[in-house]
Amino acid sequence: MVAVTTYLAGLLFSFSLIVAIGAQNAYVLRQGARRQHVKTVIAICAASDVVLIAAGVAGMGAVVRSDPALLTVTRVLGAALLLGYAVLAARRAFRRLEPQGEARAGDGHSRGRVIAATLGFTWLNPAVYLDSLVLLGTVASAHPAARWWFGAGAATASVIWFIALGGAARVLAPLLLRPAATRALELFVAVVMTVTALRTLPV
Repeated sequence: MVAVTTYLAGLLFSFSLIVAIGAQNAYVLRQGARRQHVKTVIAICAASDVVLIAAGVAGMGAVVRSDPALLTVTRVLGAALLLGYAVLAARRAFRRLEPQGEARAGDGHSRGRVIAATLGFTWLNPAVYLDSLVLLGTVASAHPAARWWFGAGAATASVIWFIALGGAARVLAPLLLRPAATRALELFVAVVMTVTALRTLPV
């Protein structure tokens, strides 16, 4: 019974963290809407989260807290990546529309570039480390006898979320790829990336 309760606690806690719109979620949403290597993006995001959650449950959060310099470097690199992508998204939003006025699903970056971007938004995002390693790891430590059940619940929530987000965007692609919707989505991504970058920069 304790295992089930702890598993559900981890599931709900992880959902509370991951549902908030951030750079990673915005990118998954965009790729899903454009149907560009969606399964690859989902797999990378979900697998990365599982690894980070496992590291947090194992106690790696203490390492992050003990090395402020490492976190500062990660914050600067992550902010630069996010701002760069925000500029690209804004340019896409304001460029001239195609002759037919419709963005085509499947147009865009190669699989290699999409993989690189997904890895960047995941592993160069300090918020991921703070959430998965520090915060989630700290809460998991409150369940010493069943912390891995807590981690399993958190990992399950992450996998479910990314599959649902990417899948929903893919299904809604006919609506999201209309000219006005495409422009709005790109602007939304640009704003999210910019806000996340500014919050990421060390004070």
